[in-house]
Amino acid sequence: MRMAIQGIGITGSFGSGVASFRAALQTGSDRSALAVDDSPRYRAGIEGLDEFIPKRALRRIDHFSRMTLLGACQALKDADLLAADRSRIGVAIASGYGALNTTFNFLDSYLDFGYSCSSPTHFSNSVHNAAAAHVSIQLKTTAPSLTVTQFEMSVPSALLSAQQWLAEGRVDQVLFGAVDESCEVLNYCREQFFGAGEKGPLRPFAFSEQSAVAGEGAVFFVLTRADHGANYGYVDEVILGNHLVCPLNLPQDDLFIIGADGHKECGSFYAELLNGRAAAAYAPLYGSFPAAAGFDLAAAAVSLGDRTLYASSDPVSSGVTSAIAPQKLDQGQLACLKFGSGGDYGLIRLSN
Repeated sequence: MRMAIQGIGITGSFGSGVASFRAALQTGSDRSALAVDDSPRYRAGIEGLDEFIPKRALRRIDHFSRMTLLGACQALKDADLLAADRSRIGVAIASGYGALNTTFNFLDSYLDFGYSCSSPTHFSNSVHNAAAAHVSIQLKTTAPSLTVTQFEMSVPSALLSAQQWLAEGRVDQVLFGAVDESCEVLNYCREQFFGAGEKGPLRPFAFSEQSAVAGEGAVFFVLTRADHGANYGYVDEVILGNHLVCPLNLPQDDLFIIGADGHKECGSFYAELLNGRAAAAYAPLYGSFPAAAGFDLAAAAVSLGDRTLYASSDPVSSGVTSAIAPQKLDQGQLACLKFGSGGDYGLIRLSN
């Protein structure tokens, strides 16, 4: 079943809102990665959240859920649904890591003070579904709510759930989001594991090199059935699989936005399947994290809305895949392709 994209909300290291994201796509700049202790970091802000949610209501809400709320509110505003009855809007969120900072803060409180005195606030916010619960409570979206965690495949997996809700008529719209955050514990672990590969710059087309740089952010979409019309194109098909078990055959006429984010373990699959084919990659704009496939989907949706596929933010090709130059999208399809470890893949096809 086709799904129409009616609104987008997004926050990342490039800024907040569709206009900031579009500007980043147009310039192709990765200056949003800030150097911290000689290593680049992608940090997402939450400026503007108090436009939608009173500060008092945010007092016990952590950074992960605040990013979630900001993206969700922006998407509703973009779809002109802030003043509408939202009792038939479902919430589906994809996250690979969940609330990392809060989880480790809770563990610290447990280690420091024991079971009886560990932080109840950190505990309640550390569960993966806490952010979806905050969205449902603050925005009064009282239809089904779900958080899906399948690491790199979290986004296409959650998108299939949203598609099923709409097909069954359980909801009229789905507020579909992808959220992940970074933290110092994760950054330390990555530096110990990847070493110099964590120093950047992030080069998605250097498939045989490790150049991934940790990022964070939140992106949300208002999805509905195709007959309601779209502002950013349509999601036509969502496919999950494993290339080693059931080899993926790519559509011949699609233009591809690939989720290559500098992990050489996954790079070989892109190199194999996209041999000689043109593709774009935008990971240098927002960094490497499991839910970044949602940002690839936002890049495709904005491109369809603008009828322009923007140039890849990594113009240096490995010789296997050529980066696309800006071009008009009058007709045809875009496809977002994401590979995970072990050959897992998610393919999301979109069209005007």
